[in-house]
Amino acid sequence: MTPRAHLKGDLLLLLTAMIWGSAFVAQKVGMDHIGPFMYTGIRFALGALFLTPIMLFFSRYRPFIIKKQEKTPPLILAGLLAGALLFGGSILQQIGLVYTTAGKAGFITGLYVVIVPLLGLIWAMRPGVGGWAGAVLSVTGLYLLTVQKGLSFCIGDILVILCAFMYALHVLAIGWFAPRLDVLKLSVIQFWACSVISLAAGFFLETTSWSDVYNAAIPIIYGGLLSVGIGFTLQVVAQQKAPPTHAAIILSLETVFAVMSGMLVLGETLPARGWTGAALMLAGMLSSQFYASGAKE
Repeated sequence: MTPRAHLKGDLLLLLTAMIWGSAFVAQKVGMDHIGPFMYTGIRFALGALFLTPIMLFFSRYRPFIIKKQEKTPPLILAGLLAGALLFGGSILQQIGLVYTTAGKAGFITGLYVVIVPLLGLIWAMRPGVGGWAGAVLSVTGLYLLTVQKGLSFCIGDILVILCAFMYALHVLAIGWFAPRLDVLKLSVIQFWACSVISLAAGFFLETTSWSDVYNAAIPIIYGGLLSVGIGFTLQVVAQQKAPPTHAAIILSLETVFAVMSGMLVLGETLPARGWTGAALMLAGMLSSQFYASGAKE
């Protein structure tokens, strides 16, 4: 592949990271008008509506060739499981954003790139030096970023930490399903599953009017159409042109854009201790990703 093609892929990944990082602001602003369950449900419904016709087009005109595996899981069941894990991570993040800043939530959520190889120990997958170094740096940075005086955590930070674990499980599940199933079909099913679960919970747990949805329209459209729908599509297109190492490192910049967006749009600030923690967490993520992706190239 030519350097120009690599550059095009890297630029698309950078745009994806910007969309995903700035989406934390949209998610937080959306909570001013609508509950976390309804916001998450409508957001993923929009993403699914955007991706469904794309999936149908590729399925009809450019069918994916999936290598036959000895263990091929049922597509619907795989999508439902992935959707349930996606719902868990998304709703924990959404509720956590009510109590913490968009910037901190972005960095803490990014911990999933370190948690994934550590959870891989369950399947006898050794993270290696880069993975362990990333874990140490990230945990140290997390402490500086989130632990307040008196060794106490903000409830929002705790919820987003749990969110990172859920996203890590989701990544591991997708990593097993993806080589065996049609990726676009799997994504559409998981988006619809996440949406239905969220909307059902919101129907019973929250009181939402059409005026609330209307007032939250811009954050919902940004979080659903751009972050879920367009962001995912750009990632798929970009990773056809960018090497895995480039993709992992560039996408981790999502955390940086989350902090920048929070400062520019919401006026959020970080003390010197927080900036130190954020820098250590970013270093840990890059260390972990360099190891995980670089070994294959």
